[in-house]
Amino acid sequence: KELAALFSNYVDGRHALQKAPGWNVPIAIKPECQNKKIPATFMSLADEAIRIVAHGKYGLDTYDNVIEIIDAERMRVAYASNGMPISYDHWSFGKKLMQMDKDYNQGKMGLAYEIVINTDPAIAYCMASNSKSMQMLVIAHASYGHNSFFKGNHLFRQFTKADKILDELKILKNMVEDCELTYGQEETEALLDSCHALQYHSVNRYNRPPQRTPEEDAARREKIERDRLYHFDLLMDTTTSSARKFADAAGSQNGQEEKFDPDENLLSYIATFAPGLETKKRELLLQFCKKSQYFYPQMQTQLMNEGWASFWHHNIMRDLFDLDVIDEGMMMEVLDSHSGVIFQPSFDMPYFNGINVYALGIAVFQDLRRVCENPTDEDREWFKDQDIVGNADWVSVVHEAMKNHKDESFIMQYLSPKVMRDFHLFAIRDDEFEDEIEVAAIHNDDGYRAIRDALASQYRLADEQPNIEVVGYNYKTDRSLNLVHKMHNERPLEGDDMWEVLKHIHYLWGFPVTLKSVNSSGVEMDSMECPEKIKPVIPSKQINYFP
Repeated sequence: KELAALFSNYVDGRHALQKAPGWNVPIAIKPECQNKKIPATFMSLADEAIRIVAHGKYGLDTYDNVIEIIDAERMRVAYASNGMPISYDHWSFGKKLMQMDKDYNQGKMGLAYEIVINTDPAIAYCMASNSKSMQMLVIAHASYGHNSFFKGNHLFRQFTKADKILDELKILKNMVEDCELTYGQEETEALLDSCHALQYHSVNRYNRPPQRTPEEDAARREKIERDRLYHFDLLMDTTTSSARKFADAAGSQNGQEEKFDPDENLLSYIATFAPGLETKKRELLLQFCKKSQYFYPQMQTQLMNEGWASFWHHNIMRDLFDLDVIDEGMMMEVLDSHSGVIFQPSFDMPYFNGINVYALGIAVFQDLRRVCENPTDEDREWFKDQDIVGNADWVSVVHEAMKNHKDESFIMQYLSPKVMRDFHLFAIRDDEFEDEIEVAAIHNDDGYRAIRDALASQYRLADEQPNIEVVGYNYKTDRSLNLVHKMHNERPLEGDDMWEVLKHIHYLWGFPVTLKSVNSSGVEMDSMECPEKIKPVIPSKQINYFP
C-alpha cells in the first residue's frame, strides 16, 4: 500500500523506474502532485522504494543515507584512502593510488560498484558508470544492507562513533598539517610511518571504563582512607590493606618504583608515557588511535557484513520485481551481477583465492532462514540447543545473529552441515614434522564439528595478529620499554619483520625497547632488543698503552 501510494504521484505509476530514460534524470510527476514533497529523480525515488521494503517489511534499522555519484578516478582515490572522504597526506596513499591507476589502465583490476562508509548519516559512493538496475542494487546493498549492519552489530556499537568519525579525521588531518609546520615534512612522515607500522596494535580490544579524572582519583583515595580508618584499628593492623596497596600504586607513579601497566594498545601507551615525546606528537598519536579503533570492528566482521548486505539486496530486489517495480530485464541484470559476486571458485581454478566471504556469508544467512522455515531432522539435531529450528519469525532470527556475533562466533554458532557439504569443505592436518598431509575431518558427525572449528579459527583475529602487550618501563634506570609477545599455538614472530616494527617503537619511545616471546606456559622462548647491545671486544692479549 505504501509503494502504491508513492508511485501514484507519477505519470508512469508503478513503472516510473522502469520507463525512466536514465538514473540521473528527473521523473515525470503528475501535474496535481507537483507541490508534494516527493522524490523527483530516479535515484531519490529508487532510494525511497527500497527504504519502504527494507524498513517496512524487514525491519532494517539504518542511519540516514547520503548517496554521491563519483567517477572511476574519484573511486580510485577513495580506495587509496581506505574509503574515507577526509584524510591526511602521506606518501603511502600516493604510492597505492599510482599502483591502482597502473593496474586499472592495464585491465588488471576492476572497481567496485560502490563504497559505503560507517558514518551518521551513512555515505555511499556509487559509480557513475552504473546502469539503472545496478544503481538500485548498490543502494539496497550498501545504503540498507551495510548501513543496518553498521548500526546494529555489537562491535560497531561498542567501538565506533559513527556521528563523530568525520570530525575525528578532520582533527587528525589538521594535526598532521600542524606537525609539518612545526617539525618539517620529513620528521612528520617518519612519525606517520611509525603510526602505520603500529596501526593494528593501536586499538583497545575490550571495552574499558572511562579513565578517572584527577579529581575523581583524589576523591577515591579519600574514600579508601576513610574506609580504612573506619574498619581497621591502626595500632593492631599489620596487614597490607587495599588502601595501602592503592597508595603504593599512586606512589609508584611518582617515581618511587617501577610501574607495570599491562596494555595491548601500544601506540596509546607510548603517547601517554613516552618520557621525551613532544606534546603535539603525543596528541597526534592519540588521535591516530581513534582512527585505528574505527576500523577494528570491520576486521572482525567482513564475512558477516558482506553476507548480510548481499542477503538483503537479493531479498529487496526480488520483492521489487514481484511488485512490478522493476521489469524482467532489470531483474536479469541484477541476478547476473549477484551470481557473480557470490560465486565461489573451485580450488583448482586459476583465480581461486580462498573462500569468498560474500559466498559463505550469504550462504549461512540463507541457510539460517531455511532452518527456520523448512528444517530437517539433521537441523533439529545440530541446532537442538538453539531456538531457531522451525521459528516462524525468521527475520528476528537473522537480526539476532547479525547483532550479537562476529565472524568467528557466527560460524561457530550457525554453520550447518548442509553449508559444509555445499562448499565441499573438509579439514587437513599439515604437521611440519610429518612427511604426509592427513585428512583430519570429513562429512560425519565428528568431522562437521572439526571442520566448523577449523574454519572459525581462520576468522579469529588472535590467529592473524600477534598479541603484544606493554608490561611497563624501567623509568628509574634506563627508561627502557618492556613488551611481551604471548605466543598463540606456539607460533613465533617473524624475526626480520618484527625487527623493523621494533625500530619504529624505539623511534617513538626514544629509549631502549625489549620484546620477549613467551609460550602458553609463560616460559620465555625468545627475546629481542632495540637498539641491539654491542658486546665489548676483549683483546687477545694485554696491551700497555702507557709504557
